Amino acid sequence: MIRKHSATLHGHRTSFSLEDEFWTELKAIAASRSMPLAALISEIDDNRMPDSNLSSALRLHVLGWLKNAAANA
Repeated sequence: MIRKHSATLHGHRTSFSLEDEFWTELKAIAASRSMPLAALISEIDDNRMPDSNLSSALRLHVLGWLKNAAANA
């Protein structure tokens, strides 16, 4: 199921929609990096392409993380 989430990025509130599975993986990535989820989301936001939206950037980050993990397994 797709759910709406909110975060504060650089002092501004923003929202994005993600499937539960992507949300779960984002939390796992943040935990594995020993960082707050908000910091991970902010990092992804800072590094996304200017013409992409945050929801897509978050999904692509999760996909890249999982592909990298599979390649190194």
